[in-house]
Amino acid sequence: MAERNKQLRTIDASFVVLGPSGVAIRDRLKHLTGEDEQVLRAVGEHLGRLASLDLKTRCADGLEHNSDRWAARKQRLTAESSSRWAGSITRATHDQWALSRRCQLAHIQTLEAGVQTLMHRLSLPIAEKGTKRAAGGYRSKHEWFQKSRRLVVLEHRMGQEQADRQAGVVHVVRGGRRLLNNRHTLQAAQLTEAQWRRRWEAQRWLLAADGESGKRFGNETIRVTPDGEVSIKLPAPFAHHANAKHGRYILAAHVQFQHRGDEWRDRIGGNRAVAYRIHLDVRRGRWYLTASWQRTPVKTIPLDTARAKGIVGVDTNADHFAAYRLDQHGNPIGDPRRFHYDLSGTADHRDAQIRHALTQLLHWTKQTGAQAIGIENLDFTAEKTREKHGRRTRFRQLISGMPTGKLKARIVSMAAELDIAIVAVDPAYTSMWGDQHWRKPLTSDKRKMSRHDAAGIAIGRRALGHPIRRRTAPPPQHQSDAVGHRTVQAGPGVPGPEETRPPVTERAHDARHRTETTRTRRTSASNTVRDARSSGTWAQGSPLDTV
Repeated sequence: MAERNKQLRTIDASFVVLGPSGVAIRDRLKHLTGEDEQVLRAVGEHLGRLASLDLKTRCADGLEHNSDRWAARKQRLTAESSSRWAGSITRATHDQWALSRRCQLAHIQTLEAGVQTLMHRLSLPIAEKGTKRAAGGYRSKHEWFQKSRRLVVLEHRMGQEQADRQAGVVHVVRGGRRLLNNRHTLQAAQLTEAQWRRRWEAQRWLLAADGESGKRFGNETIRVTPDGEVSIKLPAPFAHHANAKHGRYILAAHVQFQHRGDEWRDRIGGNRAVAYRIHLDVRRGRWYLTASWQRTPVKTIPLDTARAKGIVGVDTNADHFAAYRLDQHGNPIGDPRRFHYDLSGTADHRDAQIRHALTQLLHWTKQTGAQAIGIENLDFTAEKTREKHGRRTRFRQLISGMPTGKLKARIVSMAAELDIAIVAVDPAYTSMWGDQHWRKPLTSDKRKMSRHDAAGIAIGRRALGHPIRRRTAPPPQHQSDAVGHRTVQAGPGVPGPEETRPPVTERAHDARHRTETTRTRRTSASNTVRDARSSGTWAQGSPLDTV
């Protein structure tokens, strides 16, 4: 009874996800000479040092930063590089500072959620049972004591972070904090000091320039011609290394963008802005060039248009996507499909696995004829803390391993190329209701349904705007005759009284008895009526004489 009367949260409306706002493509710089690499290393190290000094100045300004200080910083950088390099450095500095501020706010929100959970559980009696929505008390006095000490630590951290945010203080590491911490754990990171030093220096280099519309090929600092020739505008201290006019250095390598190459050529042919970044992969010993630009925001199709040809509901799990095709009325079509991926190993391997699974999913969706994919709008930011789930480490690892953030970015950009819309739905109760209403009815000898497959149907029906339940109860007038018991109707012109139809078990017994026994006596009127009813012809016997 308590389960039936529990309050369910409000389900948010489904919506079509906006398309990607930018494009990035990459190609390898092959056949670089020794002089080319020497120039790239020297220029990258010099500009990286200037970027570090500029970031230090920007962090010192804090919330008091204004346009005048920005102009002063850019003027100092121009004397040691160029005006274009100074603009790229200051822009990168502002982006990094703004990102740190957003991360700082997210960290404060996580600490606040942890403190609230600890205070709630500490206020409960020891060993008190919890509910599905809130955890109970701690199991023992020892655990209660340890959690009380952790509460003090989290409150101290939260106070420091809140004070830093009010003062405009952020903590930034150029090159990455994770790589910095690997310096203290070289054995665990499987690195030597020399290997770590090479990675650290390469990560702190800066060879990136923003594009500018109206300039030749969309970028004057790092210029790439349609033929693939790459040239760099050298900073003032390295002007003597120039091998072309106007202080430019032309690399021996040529690039050929295989992916989106035509789009890139059309863009630079119209002198529209394209940003470039040159970086070194130390582990492979390879140089790469990345081109990126902003694309015109694509107007998303209306939700009704996306639902017109049905939808594919996708349930995201830790190791696979469970997909099911639904028509526009919410009826499942065919069998469920699964697209597996393995999230163990390096970050590059995990990213490749996700891209491969999404490619299979999108191509299968295109084959089915659907124009949209329904997917849950998942966000486990506040669900992964150990304060909320306590000792359920395996569950925390499960939800932490689900690639929700990377999945959103990947599927939106990849689906836009195939003209497939992404419909985000509220994830509330999809697994529970899908298992309750769809798993058993669709299970057969030839089809095995899992909880995840049923959840895919629930997600698809919610994306289509239908309830998850298979059907609703009809009105009472449709269940019976005017809310009364259905009675046997006598045919017109047939005499005989109307009798109550016997149960099914009695009729089956009489039919079996008649086939096994030969009767010689005359059949009574009641048996005649019963036989007629069994044969599908309803007759009414003669009325009884009462006079």
